[in-house]
Amino acid sequence: MNEKSEPHSSHHVDPDMAERAERWASTMSGTAADEAITLAHADSWAGTGDTTIAERQQREELAEVHLARLATRSVGAGRRPVDEEPDPFRTCFERDRDRILHATSFRRLAGKTQVFVFPDDHQRTRLTHALEVAQVAVSVARPLGLNVALTEAIALGHDCGHGPGGHASEDALSPYIDGGFDHAVWGADVTLVPLNLCAETTDGIRNHSWSRPAPSTPEGEVVSWADRIAYVCHDFEDAAAAGIVGPDDLPPLVRSVCGSSRQGQLGAFITSMVRVAAHTGRIGMEPTVAEALAAFRRFNYEQVYLRPASRAQAGQVIDLLRSLVDHYAANPGLLPNPADVATGSPEAVRQAVAYVAGMTDRFACRQGVALLDYPLHRLPRGIDI
Repeated sequence: MNEKSEPHSSHHVDPDMAERAERWASTMSGTAADEAITLAHADSWAGTGDTTIAERQQREELAEVHLARLATRSVGAGRRPVDEEPDPFRTCFERDRDRILHATSFRRLAGKTQVFVFPDDHQRTRLTHALEVAQVAVSVARPLGLNVALTEAIALGHDCGHGPGGHASEDALSPYIDGGFDHAVWGADVTLVPLNLCAETTDGIRNHSWSRPAPSTPEGEVVSWADRIAYVCHDFEDAAAAGIVGPDDLPPLVRSVCGSSRQGQLGAFITSMVRVAAHTGRIGMEPTVAEALAAFRRFNYEQVYLRPASRAQAGQVIDLLRSLVDHYAANPGLLPNPADVATGSPEAVRQAVAYVAGMTDRFACRQGVALLDYPLHRLPRGIDI
């Protein structure tokens, strides 16, 4: 092949790409304005307009003016299992929010089932659910004068204890744990313990489910409602997009009170909570709107969560996760921290549960295939090993 007919070399660099790379590299060190400051943009102008800053203690004092009477106050380093020095700028609950956001258990929610195992591009995961709960909760907490940072911390962390495969993981893991496996309790008392979170944050996470005792803070109570509001609305939207249900299938009460769109539904539920607080000073919802939410939730259970395909999927999840727990308990050397763990001992079982509960859907399936030669046809639909 002569030189003119030779194809482009794999090392050929497009001139535009090279120019972009050169421009990107030129910004590596930013722009020096003077000896005191480096700027991000060559033409940067932004500033605060003065040289004062609001330190944490000043912000705590300022919050006293704006927070509601029963709102939770941020004080110093907060009430933590292990004492810490307070941050100079962030409140204790802002630090909790940041720790949760950067935690491995929070990132893994991206790979855990909300309703559909191995969701399509636009379907929710546990991670997007947590973000939507935080949005709903803050939309309520802010006009009520509650502690927004605490509200957001609880909302972002509320599902970090969830196992793979959705709520079926609780059924799968419950036989191994005294009192059963509850994702709310497990998240607060096991998964998030290394973060040394404030007592109010872990209380809200532990008690966000309505089957648990009421949270000890109004912010936790708001998240309890926000969780239900968010999942009822977005689970229906995902199911409708998948062709399982349609807007016309919704109960008449739901359609009359809050409509058929997620925007209208969220607006109705959030507005009702704010109205109730304005009239009564309590965290709740107007009875008619609350009944619409309950009817909406019943509809989802009957038509989405408990439909035959969902029940079959749950059975597959339960079988896989129990098989993994049994295998790790019998082979504790495969666990992340196997030192001094006797085969089949209670500690081996608990570590096996903790390891399996922390897995993403895909990793659990891959471990089943790799360790147990688990048949592909018995894995939940959608898995691509």
